[in-house]
Amino acid sequence: MANLRNIYDSRRIWKVVFIAISLVLVALFLYISNNLVKDLAEQERERMEIWADATRELTMGSGGEEGGTDVDFLLRIIEANHNIPVLLVDSKDNILDHRNFRLPEAVENPFDISPTNMEYLNKKLRRLKNSENKIEINIDKTTKQYLYYEDSTLLRRLAYFPYIQLAVLILFFAIAYFALMSIKRAEQNKVWVGLSKETAHQLGTPISSLMAWTQLLDSMGVDKSIVTDMDKDVKRLSTIADRFSKIGSMPDKELVSINEAVTSSLEYMRARIPKRVSLNIHTNEQTNNGVMLSQTLFAWVMENLTKNAVDAMDGEGRLDITVEDSPNNVVILVKDTGKGIARKNFKNVFTPGFTTKKRGWGLGLTLVKRIIEEYHNGQIYIKESEVGKGTTFGIELPKVKS
Repeated sequence: MANLRNIYDSRRIWKVVFIAISLVLVALFLYISNNLVKDLAEQERERMEIWADATRELTMGSGGEEGGTDVDFLLRIIEANHNIPVLLVDSKDNILDHRNFRLPEAVENPFDISPTNMEYLNKKLRRLKNSENKIEINIDKTTKQYLYYEDSTLLRRLAYFPYIQLAVLILFFAIAYFALMSIKRAEQNKVWVGLSKETAHQLGTPISSLMAWTQLLDSMGVDKSIVTDMDKDVKRLSTIADRFSKIGSMPDKELVSINEAVTSSLEYMRARIPKRVSLNIHTNEQTNNGVMLSQTLFAWVMENLTKNAVDAMDGEGRLDITVEDSPNNVVILVKDTGKGIARKNFKNVFTPGFTTKKRGWGLGLTLVKRIIEEYHNGQIYIKESEVGKGTTFGIELPKVKS
């Protein structure tokens, strides 16, 4: 029991560690990507400042005859910009030059701006004036020009890269997480099946021996009531062994009345629960639908839920089992007046190894969930629970359509 609890706790710890490592890696990649984008943006800013300086020098006419080389050099600087969209305007927002914009209309002469292209560039200018991508060019004491630029295509694409990277990382970790969980579940299933079948096998020999002993005692004239009680308990052991043998393989199911299935499955428990527990079964002929059940396994479910409810009530309280109808399912509600379950544990109660009892393996509700959902295509859940007032479990089983 302690080992199962330790396994459950260690599983939760590893999940937390896995998520924490994933978040750290995601944050690291985002930090690196954002810094890369920031560095590239700064480099483009520096290039535009050099471009602005070259424009200033050419406008001020610093080349002259002796500065021809300088003029050529400055022109080469300006012409070298092939990927950053640039607008050069005067102090009255008149467009003096433009480069690297995808204009609506193609033109042979870049300085010949059609009305359509001019409208397009003015829209770009209005938008850029609200951005930080602006460089002031002081031509002289009274003349100023302004250079506006957009981020290059590379930078714009790179700006989306961290988000794409984040999505890919989240997808990768999600796939890895679910793959690990699937492997663990597959391993658990193998352990469940192996343990169940081995238990059934080990019980087989002593049960056969006990059956022979009851027959011998009967032939020896031992009190009939004693032999009858022993025979009931031996048959009970045989039923338990049969239940375990069915784990791991699809059981045979038959069409049965849900009211009869619920009532008959609780007959064994009625005589074995404390007298201070009031067991009440509420059925209605209008909801007496047919369902496909393995009665042996379904009885195990009802007995397990009943036993858990009795334990939660410390042997004193009220237990109500109600059969209801819904359009596609029959609904069985198991309501007790016990200790209740905290909302944070609603899902954990079906996890192997989870238990709030001082004694117990935490396997009962796990088996119940498996029997209902995997073998009967149904659903089991905690409908409601309040600490100190009680719990209601809900079971939904598909109806057989007539």
